[in-house]
Amino acid sequence: MPSPPFDRRAERRLLRVGRVLPPRAPLDLRPAHEQASAAWIAQAARLAGALPGGSWYAIDAVAAIGATPRCYHVRGRAFVVWRDSDGIVAAPEACPHLGASLAHARASAGKLICPWHGLALGREGHAGWKPLRVHDDGVLFWLRLEGERELLAAPILPARPDGALSAVVRIEAACEPRDVIANRLDPWHGTHYHPHSFARLHVIEQDERAITVRVAYRLLGRIVIEVDARFHCPDPRTIAMTIVRGEGEGSLVETHATPIAAGRTAIVEATFATSARPGFETARRLAPALRPLIRWAARRLWIEDAAYAERLYHLRARQRDGDGVRVSGFRHPDATDAAQTEAARGNT
Repeated sequence: MPSPPFDRRAERRLLRVGRVLPPRAPLDLRPAHEQASAAWIAQAARLAGALPGGSWYAIDAVAAIGATPRCYHVRGRAFVVWRDSDGIVAAPEACPHLGASLAHARASAGKLICPWHGLALGREGHAGWKPLRVHDDGVLFWLRLEGERELLAAPILPARPDGALSAVVRIEAACEPRDVIANRLDPWHGTHYHPHSFARLHVIEQDERAITVRVAYRLLGRIVIEVDARFHCPDPRTIAMTIVRGEGEGSLVETHATPIAAGRTAIVEATFATSARPGFETARRLAPALRPLIRWAARRLWIEDAAYAERLYHLRARQRDGDGVRVSGFRHPDATDAAQTEAARGNT
């Protein structure tokens, strides 16, 4: 069946508002399935997998942590996280006495009181049980797994705009971190998979590690704003989308993929919205009302994109099991050499 031509009539029906971007020519008007390169996605994912991560893992929003303990899993290990007077604390979830779950402990004066025998546990540790190193970047909190080879003093973060309006979503998916990264390295799926959000998309710049797209983002129906957005990976489990031109220039979306267990990943996404327009100060004052809207939009996209990532993982599992499933032109980002490299580095 021949590929459908670029729909110029649909393009003319779009109503652009906001900042007008300079024209970029020539644009690639081929259908998305001709432009989307499995080989490029695989190569960019392999290069991301070779970056240093420092054994840091994004866990959740800083605002999600209070005095009441919560349990999180990273790479098959369980941790309890809570807040004391000095900030966030993360430690093994099992009590060092007889193994009770500290996720069910009560907090008292910044310490956890074991629900089985009342042992008080805090920052000073006890009998080999001790807190891990954590990092609070003001929006997200991270923990570092000490048993890994590669240790850095702090996570590697992309440049964030000052004074941004921020919001965080966290969802879990049946996939591996590499599948989340592969999803974000495929911007071509946007207008087909998310037509409610993206009216048009063209790749305007591309190198072996990053890709920049000009996208028309739907505000309401045919009303769109146009921006140029750059995608790149600052570490093996993160992909950053930065608006480099257009409305909200400097705004950033950080997507972190944290391995929970085999075939299970937490997607922790932080949005940092900014604008040079005078009205942005009003938006910042309305942050409590706007954050739920930002989270709703991000979660809607990730409910769909999690299915994309889970499909990649499912295909890989079936190929590994030898049932003969093959996809024309498909070369998954975890080709054998990349999988071996990431496994050795602890980045799967």
